[in-house]
Amino acid sequence: MTKTFFTPNAQADNLRQFKADIFQVLAHPTRIHIIECLSEGEQSVGQLLSTVGVEPANLSQHMALLRAKRLVLSRKQGNQVFYSLRDGTLTEVLQSMRRYFLANLEESLELLKEIEEKH
Repeated sequence: MTKTFFTPNAQADNLRQFKADIFQVLAHPTRIHIIECLSEGEQSVGQLLSTVGVEPANLSQHMALLRAKRLVLSRKQGNQVFYSLRDGTLTEVLQSMRRYFLANLEESLELLKEIEEKH
């Protein structure tokens, strides 16, 4: 029997692929909106529909992908389905992206201000 050993490079490659897979799922604004809604706590499909503002079939497709990638958990109570985040760390990732956006926005605004002052 042959044992498989992971080299540090293979582990790093696997981690990069994992990150890429997560960012690929998050590459759609509707899925980000869903994650943001769920960061506030568990929500029913009805709550998500009213907050996210998409058609039920569209929400269902997004939720299927989020479930398949194990980013959300679902539970059924009676005839209602409730969703929650599997791990709150995902919220931290989105908050980091918000800070990154704001930092770059401020830098871009400063650059624009400098250009306008020169003219």
